[in-house]
Amino acid sequence: MRVSYKWLQEFVEIDITPQELADRLTLAGVTVEGVTELGVGISNVITGRIESISPHPNADKLVVTSVDTGGEKRQIITAATNVREGDVIPVAVEGARLASGLVIKKAKLRGVESRGMMCSGQELGIDPKTMVAEQANGIMILPPGTPLGQDAKEILGLDDHILELDLTPNRGDCLSMIGVAREVAALLGRPLRLPQSSFKELPESIEGQARVDIEDTDLCRRFCARLVKNVKVGPSPLWMQQRLRNAGIRPISNIVDVTNYVMLELGQPMHAFDYNLLKDGHIIVRRGRAGEKMLSLDGNERVLTPDMLAITDPSGPVGIAGVMGGLATEVTAKTVSVLLESAFFNPISIRKTSKALGLRSEASQRFEKGIDIGGSARAANRAAQLITEMEAGDVVSGIIDVCPEPLQEKIISLRPGRATYILGVEVPKEEAAGILTGLQFKVRESGADLLVTVPTHRVDVNLEIDLIEEIARMHGYDRVPGTLPYGQSIQGKQTREQSLTAGIRNSLAGDGLYEVMTYSFTHPRVLDQMNLPADSPFREMVKLQNPLSEEHSVMRTMMLPGLLETLARNFSRRVQNGAVFEIGRVFYPREEGSLPEERQVLSAAAMGRTMAGWNAPARELDFYHLKGVLENLFDYLRTEPVNFQPELENPSFHPGRSAWLEAGGTRLGVVGELHPDVLEQFGLPDRVVAFELDLEQLLKVSGRPFVYTTLPRFPAVERDIAVLIKQGTPAAQVVEAIRRAGGELLRSVFLFDVYRGGQVPQGYQSMAFSLRFYAEDRTLTDTEVAERTAAIANSLAQGFGAELRA
Repeated sequence: MRVSYKWLQEFVEIDITPQELADRLTLAGVTVEGVTELGVGISNVITGRIESISPHPNADKLVVTSVDTGGEKRQIITAATNVREGDVIPVAVEGARLASGLVIKKAKLRGVESRGMMCSGQELGIDPKTMVAEQANGIMILPPGTPLGQDAKEILGLDDHILELDLTPNRGDCLSMIGVAREVAALLGRPLRLPQSSFKELPESIEGQARVDIEDTDLCRRFCARLVKNVKVGPSPLWMQQRLRNAGIRPISNIVDVTNYVMLELGQPMHAFDYNLLKDGHIIVRRGRAGEKMLSLDGNERVLTPDMLAITDPSGPVGIAGVMGGLATEVTAKTVSVLLESAFFNPISIRKTSKALGLRSEASQRFEKGIDIGGSARAANRAAQLITEMEAGDVVSGIIDVCPEPLQEKIISLRPGRATYILGVEVPKEEAAGILTGLQFKVRESGADLLVTVPTHRVDVNLEIDLIEEIARMHGYDRVPGTLPYGQSIQGKQTREQSLTAGIRNSLAGDGLYEVMTYSFTHPRVLDQMNLPADSPFREMVKLQNPLSEEHSVMRTMMLPGLLETLARNFSRRVQNGAVFEIGRVFYPREEGSLPEERQVLSAAAMGRTMAGWNAPARELDFYHLKGVLENLFDYLRTEPVNFQPELENPSFHPGRSAWLEAGGTRLGVVGELHPDVLEQFGLPDRVVAFELDLEQLLKVSGRPFVYTTLPRFPAVERDIAVLIKQGTPAAQVVEAIRRAGGELLRSVFLFDVYRGGQVPQGYQSMAFSLRFYAEDRTLTDTEVAERTAAIANSLAQGFGAELRA
């Protein structure tokens, strides 16, 4: 909202500077984002009238003009094509300075002297968007009766300051000059001067000439209309144009400008219909019908729906309520009668309609925040008065005022003691009553309390706490004493789950994976791409009622598809290597009427090779790389022992190159190389590895306490053992058998070699282990170590048919 400082002074006496006023308003909760001084830097620009125009003797595109600047004739050369003899224009005389900083000097153009320059609106700092089309890029033409030799800044309203308000959504009442004036009057303790609407009416009555019916009273609670005849459409007065421009609105014509002016002044959006183009002069306010179409004022065809409120006549729509009028009843130069609309529409309905049509206007902005339902008739009368004063038409006697339900007063009981308790500072009862009265509330005493009648323009005040807020901001937030907080304090810290999750991110990032965030929404076809059967539980997906697009119509039940799409997008752009992970939620439907079940999942995917370093070659991002990443993660999280078991049934993963993970009797998830069909579906390279773990289950088996032991005082004994064992025997099972057979003296087991070759029988493999023995109370003898090594060999022979290699 752009508020004119000079216009504001018509409604309340202000004896402080614009910046001081901005500070006072901001402290009172009406935030002023900035103060702009119009016409700053402009000097020696006056009004003048073009007396004559003649061709330039030495240039085809220039003309020589004689300009009367109020008793002095000046010769000015211009290339402008929109000026005519008799036009009144702003003239920058010698020594003038324009908004751009340009200084005008006497000069010769092609040998002919020029004593000044005709000015466009842009050269005076006026936004061309707020000017009529023919003047936006040419010389500014002033009304014929404009006095000559006057300071153009005053004539054009450029000797003003504009306060830019940044209003919260609940303060729609301040989207008007009167609304801001109420705040200023209350802050300064000055009386508020409201504009009075008195004008002469025609003897004939509006009854029988116009009619309004409201079919959907839930969306339109009041509709007022006035009829104006003998309309003469033309430019509006200069003072009205300058106020509209200063507010950022382009003047159009006197009738349309009056509706915009009243909107700025009173906060009530209005619309003018060409009365003769309304069938039977009959307005019907109803919901749109499916497929119903209308040409709006911007020339676009709009398709209405039953959720939209339409202004219609018996032949069809003539406007979209609160958003934009229709082209069919537009006020034009041929208009001789107009019907003025001033109504109250449901804010939620206007917001939905505006969003659905992609139309955001000054009117819709006010309707969305809530306007004064009690001011509809006042606005219609004010518009009629202005039209009469401009001699732009004659107002027919009477007003149509359709209000299906009588307006109810909101009366709230205010306890001064409660206000003192909430604010932490005592505000006497008399002061509280005075503050509310200054804000146009009606206040009367009721014992120790106050009964407050809320004015209709304050749609945001509904409870006692709202009144306390009004008292606080007018009393002054800066006058509320600062106090230290008291009571029991609680140390802020992360929960166990938050701490472990942060550790997971650190661990994976340390191993070279990049964290990404993908959409929680997806398309059902990704499950086909993941090779899942028709009866897979992952196909039970939560469907969205209002999806952003068809590509995001359901909630994901797996996170891997999103990561694979990320890798595929990069791979299609020649990024060959990449490893990503994500921590997020998947969603499973519950019974109808219940929110879906949400589970946290940890997922990762990798393709290509690692980056080579000065001390290490590039390595393939294969199953074993990702398995090592997980083992590092499990060590970091201090999980219970995790077992990797062959995964043969998951259709998304390559059989024989994937494993499922188990810890503490709980299945955690799957890791492995993706199935070739999945890679083909996503457009990925020949080898991509991935894992997806149930994060909640992983956290349950994580966080084992640290166990500290003393350093051994006696030396350890190391032995290597190599055995021939059938191929396909899981190394984890062999290691577990060695640990059991080695007893408490065996401190560590490490598989350091697996060999298949000519010296090993077909179907077998050689597995070599490094064993480390020590005791805490003595040095082990060779005999003790030999006995344990023999026990290990015997256990492997019995359990796996293994043979010691020579």
